[in-house]
Formats: sequence, C-alpha cells, structure tokens
Amino acid sequence: MSASDDSDLAHEAARQQALVAALWDADRAAAGALEGWCRDSPVTVARGLQAYRGNAAANAARALGAAYPTVCALVGTGDFQQLARELWHEQPPMRGDLAQWGEPLAARLQAHPALGDWPYLGDCARLDWAVHQCERAADTELDAPSIARLGDTDPARLHIVLRPGLAVVASPWPIVTIHDAHREGAAAEALHSARAALQEGVAETALVSRSGWRARVHRIDRATATWTQHLLAGDALATAIDAMSEDVATGGFDLAAWLGAAIASDWLKGITVADD
Repeated sequence: MSASDDSDLAHEAARQQALVAALWDADRAAAGALEGWCRDSPVTVARGLQAYRGNAAANAARALGAAYPTVCALVGTGDFQQLARELWHEQPPMRGDLAQWGEPLAARLQAHPALGDWPYLGDCARLDWAVHQCERAADTELDAPSIARLGDTDPARLHIVLRPGLAVVASPWPIVTIHDAHREGAAAEALHSARAALQEGVAETALVSRSGWRARVHRIDRATATWTQHLLAGDALATAIDAMSEDVATGGFDLAAWLGAAIASDWLKGITVADD
C-alpha cells in the first residue's frame, strides 16, 4: 500500500469519525465539525442530521419496545418512548442491528429518579431482555444418546449442557406473574393476581427457555434456580450435586425429576464428557 493510499484511508477515517460525532451530538459544534468534509451547505447538513436523529430515535424506540414489551405496557407508550430517547442519547447503538441494543435499560430503570415508586421495573426489564435474547439464540437439538453417559461415566467428568439462550432471572418481586399478566391476550384476572402479588411482596425466580421459536417463562423454586445456575456456570455434574447435597437430603431437589422436566421442557442440549 502506498503512502497516498494510507493518506486516503486516514482522510476517510477522519471524515467518518466527524460524521459519527455529529450524528450523536445535537450541538451545533458537532455539526460544525463537518465543515470542509461535506459538499452541502451547513444548513443542509444540519437539516439532514436532524432528520437522521429523529428517524434513528424513532427506530430505536420501536426496537426497544419489541425487546421490552412488559416494561412498555407497565409505563405506557409515551413514557416508554421518552425512556428510549434518553437511552439512545446516553448509550447509543454501536451496531447496525438495533435488536442487539438496549441491555442497559434495566440498570437505567433501577436508577431513574422518576421511577422510585416502581422498584420492580428493573427486574421486569431483565426478564424481558432474557426473553428477547433467548428468542435470538442459536437453534439446537437434544443430543439424546448423550444422556446414557449419566449411567456409565464418572460424574466428575460430566457436564450437563443447557440449550443456548436459557437464563435464570431471580427477583424479590413477582416478575413471572407480572410478565404473564402483560402478555398479549392475558385475562383480566391476571392483572389482579399481579397486583395482589406485589402487595404481598411475593418473590419469584424465572427460568427462560425456548420451545420452537418462542421463549417460554417458567416459575421455578430456589433449589431449581441454584442447580440451573451451577450448570450455566459450567460446573461438573459432581460439583453441582455436591452443592445441592442439603436440598437433596431434605427432598428439596430431585435430580431424576429435574432431568425428566428438562427433557420435556426443551431445557437440555445434552451431556458432555471432559477430555472427549
């Protein structure tokens, strides 16, 4: 590559950086940074940037609404669009696929000064995002023959592998009940149940998995959540069983029953053996 080529690349990189800065900064100083880089007049450039920002913010709000349907239903469309605009300005998308943008919303909701009376919104957002990510995860099939390794291999060498996208979301709030109450087609009684659960201070843990192309949200108990988190962390089967010894001894966890439920509910990808 010649020195001239290097200079052209540097020139183009600087031009693109100036454009990006202007797109994400509504100040006139940012738009002015494009002077000398664009052929159009400053007025035309400013109008173009304003139109782009408006369209981008609207697209971002729609994408965020698709990822966070429960939160959108809880706060209302107008307030949700305002939250989307705030997030867009503070933490704009870094990729072209807007479906990958929006994870920081949960933390923002928890810290938002105007939402102190809705402390459960952050966890509702975490559950919405887990559902969104689960539906975008890779599709896999159960490796049924691998289940036989449970009977012929040292548990210290075995790993139970869960399907991509499966996640556990624990909360001191009834996030599963709230999620179910705000699904399309939910009965009016579901909203009453959600309000009652909030008033009673019910805590719930969700397990998010996929059946076909749609995510499903399961309400799980503490022992199942702890077990699942060990598997998600990549612990060997023997390590996970040891960690659950107290629950197993008291009847709070049954590995055989869990395995049957995991296969029936499409939670399980298969069993792998260390060093295989």
